[in-house]
Amino acid sequence: MGTMHLHGIKLLLFYTLTRVCTAQNDITLSVFTVTSKSMTVQWSGHAGASFYKITATPKNSPEQPVFAQFSSNAVMGSVNSLSPNTVYTMQLEAMDNALNVLSSAETEETTAPDVPSIDEAYSKNSDSITVEFADVAGATSYILRAESETGDFFFETPVADSPGTVVGLQPYTDYILSVMSVNSGGRSQPSYPMEAKTVVMAPKLNTSSSSNDSILVTWPPVEHAILYTLILTLEGGSTVRELNTTDTAVTFDNLQPGTSYCVKGMAWDAEGRTVDPLPVCQITRPHSPDVTDVQVTQGRALGIAVYWMIVPGATSYLALTSNGQNCSTDNTYCYIVPQECGQNDSVYVVAYNDAGPSSPSQPANYITYPCPPENIWVEEPTPGNCSVVWEDVPLVEYYVAFIKRDDGTEKTCNTTKTSCSFFCPCGYTYLTSVFPYNQAGTSLFAHVRNYTTIPCCPQDVTVKLVSTETLEVMWSPVKGAALYETTAARTNSVLHCNDTSPVCALSDLRCNTPYSVTVTPCSELRGCNRTCTAQEHETAPCAPEILNMTQTSNSTYRVLITTPNSPSTNYTVTATGRYDKHTCQSRNSSCELAPLPCGSIYEVVAVATAAVGKSLPGFSKTLETGPCCPSTVDVTQVTQAMTNVTWSPGTGARSYVATLMSPRGEARCHTLDPHCLMGCITCGTNYSVTLDAISSTGHKSQCQYQGFSSSACCPTGVKLYRRTNNSLRVYWRSSSPQAYNHTVELYGTGANYTCLAAPGGMYCDIQEETCGDVYTVVVAPVGKYGDKVTFCLPRTYSVPCPGSNAGMVISRRRRSVN
Repeated sequence: MGTMHLHGIKLLLFYTLTRVCTAQNDITLSVFTVTSKSMTVQWSGHAGASFYKITATPKNSPEQPVFAQFSSNAVMGSVNSLSPNTVYTMQLEAMDNALNVLSSAETEETTAPDVPSIDEAYSKNSDSITVEFADVAGATSYILRAESETGDFFFETPVADSPGTVVGLQPYTDYILSVMSVNSGGRSQPSYPMEAKTVVMAPKLNTSSSSNDSILVTWPPVEHAILYTLILTLEGGSTVRELNTTDTAVTFDNLQPGTSYCVKGMAWDAEGRTVDPLPVCQITRPHSPDVTDVQVTQGRALGIAVYWMIVPGATSYLALTSNGQNCSTDNTYCYIVPQECGQNDSVYVVAYNDAGPSSPSQPANYITYPCPPENIWVEEPTPGNCSVVWEDVPLVEYYVAFIKRDDGTEKTCNTTKTSCSFFCPCGYTYLTSVFPYNQAGTSLFAHVRNYTTIPCCPQDVTVKLVSTETLEVMWSPVKGAALYETTAARTNSVLHCNDTSPVCALSDLRCNTPYSVTVTPCSELRGCNRTCTAQEHETAPCAPEILNMTQTSNSTYRVLITTPNSPSTNYTVTATGRYDKHTCQSRNSSCELAPLPCGSIYEVVAVATAAVGKSLPGFSKTLETGPCCPSTVDVTQVTQAMTNVTWSPGTGARSYVATLMSPRGEARCHTLDPHCLMGCITCGTNYSVTLDAISSTGHKSQCQYQGFSSSACCPTGVKLYRRTNNSLRVYWRSSSPQAYNHTVELYGTGANYTCLAAPGGMYCDIQEETCGDVYTVVVAPVGKYGDKVTFCLPRTYSVPCPGSNAGMVISRRRRSVN
């Protein structure tokens, strides 16, 4: 009782209905806990209060108020001796020592109903206890509490009224039960407790029917059970059997097949208590059906129809053949499709319900028509004489063989043997089939085997050379040929051409070679006819190749070629240029092309010609004749040491090398242009003139031209003197080994003078008209044809009047040469 009371206090502390009232001086009052005879309140402290007074005044009730007083340090207190299910006005007053009220607060709250009492507690199920109790005035509901004696289990459940049931309990276990009343104010204290024990569990029955007249019932042992009672009844009917046992398995036999029975199992504890459980129903297996008829059906697929008598209690049926086929249904017949041909089998029927299958019925035998032979083939021991042959088939009375040729001709053969002969000429395809018969009939289909006789040889084969190394073979199509194999055979190799058309091009043959050409017709089934005759044909000659080309004269070139063909083969060499073509012919390995002009490029190729045709052209080679020499060359001296050489363009030349050669040295230049400016020329020297014309590929032609003589050298040490007779003398030193005339020119501001010196002379006198002038002096040699050298440097002198007989050089300047 003490333990249960502590649990009640805990729950009451958690179940709190709080109202707060605030007074004028901010003191607050709240109801903390409500029971049927007490209320616990809590307030906020007030400064200066000596004690607190709580007054609980019943509302709408003649009962007297209840008072409680607490010290100034208290903030919580209980008011007891209240009436159950009553509304109270709770007033709190903070008072000083003079009993003056410093502050007050009040609120209203209802007490819980009165504590109920338990009349009876009992268990009807292993997981629950039912409690009956007296109703309490003012209670709106009740709370049932169940706890174990050891305190490790505690459970509460709300109920509306009596009786109430606590569920979720353990079987065959003692519990302490109490009840509390509830209203809007809270719950009451728990009632006086009562002890009760749950009953044992009902056995969990498992039922099955292993035969059509028995039911097996099993269950796991029930803890604390000392006896079991099993009651067997017809479903919805009366009791059939009842028995007590301490075992956990019972078999009910001698029952009706296909009948539903219900079994109820009860477990008894040591106190003689038990549970009334729900029954478990089980049907017995059905009786074996009786097969009434088996019919072989022929539709799109072979099958059988099985018929039987209806079986009470059966929900479905399964018909099974001895070869493993079956059909299922809820009718009294079904079809097994497809059936195999050539069967001598039996069928039986099994009835089913929820309990399982019945025993199989007595088997019923049936037979189907024979299967067609799997292996059919045609033998042809000699060409044109064939036999269709097949393997023997069981359950056959006789065979009918059909032989149909691909042109529509058909033959039928009835026999009890396994072969049939027929005439089979070449080039035809035959469709053969065999149908076996017995009293059930014949199959709806038969295996068809194709046989094709060897195709015939073509008789109009033509072979034509269509290119140098390709033979075109043509013929008329022949009967039975799906493919033609054309071969071109020579000594060590065979070329093949396979095609479905009656034409074939045998390419990539060897040139200048005789081939044996054969057309072999083939079929996919019979292969090829290897008895056809061959034809001989030769390919075109092989192409010659150019070995070398050499120039034998200015315009003649010899071409050396290979001769890969027979001695009677002619060879033609052709040189094709941009504007002309040259040819030569020979039966040996050389041929001369002439005349070929200079500065030309030719594509040279060789071709062989024989009676069967021409070869392919051999690989061509380029023949380039030397470039042509320029027709004119002109050498012009620009300065004393520099000349300008120009020439006309040479056909076929891309660059030129011009050379001026003398015993004293040479000058050379390499250019793409038809002119060249060359230095390092020695004055007064005879040069030979040569020109190399070079093509773009490096071919060179050396050209000789008329010689060239350089101009005389300009004199050195030129000086100007005044003489006593008012004349001026110009003096120089000659640089040329030959004696040249020299011309002297003086240019002044007041007068211009000219003087011509004799060959070998080294001065010239000029009569001055006015002294004190500044003169420009030019001394130049004159050639034998009177041409004057124009590139000698001028010199400037200042010549004073008499009193000084030496001229002063003021400056030197180079005259421009036009």
